Amino acid sequence: MARASSKKPRDLPSIDPMPARVDPCLATLVNKPPKGPDWAYEVKWDGYRLAVHIEPGRVRILTRGGYDWTERFPTIVDDARRLAVKTAILDGEAVVLDEHGRSDFGMLQRALGRLPSAIEAGAIVFLSFDLLYLDGRDLRRLPLRERRRLLEPLVAGREGAVRLSEEVQADGDEFFRVACAHGLEGIIAKHVEKPYRSGRGEWWQKITCKRRDSFVVVGFEPSTVPGHLGRLLLAARQGGDLAYVGGCGTGWSHDLSRELRNLLESIATKSPAVNLRRKNAVFTEPVLVAEVEYRAWTDDGKLRHAAFKGIRPREDEATVFEIPVADQPKNN
Repeated sequence: MARASSKKPRDLPSIDPMPARVDPCLATLVNKPPKGPDWAYEVKWDGYRLAVHIEPGRVRILTRGGYDWTERFPTIVDDARRLAVKTAILDGEAVVLDEHGRSDFGMLQRALGRLPSAIEAGAIVFLSFDLLYLDGRDLRRLPLRERRRLLEPLVAGREGAVRLSEEVQADGDEFFRVACAHGLEGIIAKHVEKPYRSGRGEWWQKITCKRRDSFVVVGFEPSTVPGHLGRLLLAARQGGDLAYVGGCGTGWSHDLSRELRNLLESIATKSPAVNLRRKNAVFTEPVLVAEVEYRAWTDDGKLRHAAFKGIRPREDEATVFEIPVADQPKNN
């Protein structure tokens, strides 16, 4: 009689179920880079935060807020299928790079087709900076240095739509100075010994050359030039409502000004989304989000020296700036 195997179920290789979605780890804004051997630095990319889920027979692309945007990034999907993995979740940023290798949010918007453009969707690349799951193993419990060690052989040196976001070995202060001098948005510092934790915490830190956030477009003021845009009216989330935070009147070209004006007129409404009375203002449905660069906040909670950087649908509003209830933004 054949002898039964003495191998117990617990001796079999364990397989972690693949998460349907992972809430992303978010960086905390700080004034200067942390120091010490436990910190690694990366460029702060100016694009869309995405998670690429690779499974047998399909690839899914999810936004920071959990929306399925797979159909918007066909070249990333096609290239992800070529990676030497069975199952994986890659964390990273979708960007369009300019001729100097800098990410350009406006170019990304045009490649996605929101506004008229000569930029093709194939120009979009996914820069991966973390690996959360690989071939049946949940990697989130591992320290960052181990997750990067597993990620780099998969995507380093590739020229396709899926690439590696390089770590930079440098003094944090010097790297930040050079990043700002080259027109980058800023840098990210990550603690190499920490596991992957969803939500915002001190283990990932961002240091920006200027403040930059997303705000809901609630209206506009026409320009004195017929058919053009004078000023965008913006709002942040506060509790379950929208709170007016001022506007911006710079950052667009002559042609873009006209395109934005046409776009906003198509969603004009007589019911403002914020409690605001302003002569000549045209209010819009709160369905678009503007990326805005600014220096600080005024004492009464308005944006100071704001400049337009791009526009997108509000459907994934996880990135919209939120003011704590009964509070106002603080200067950094």
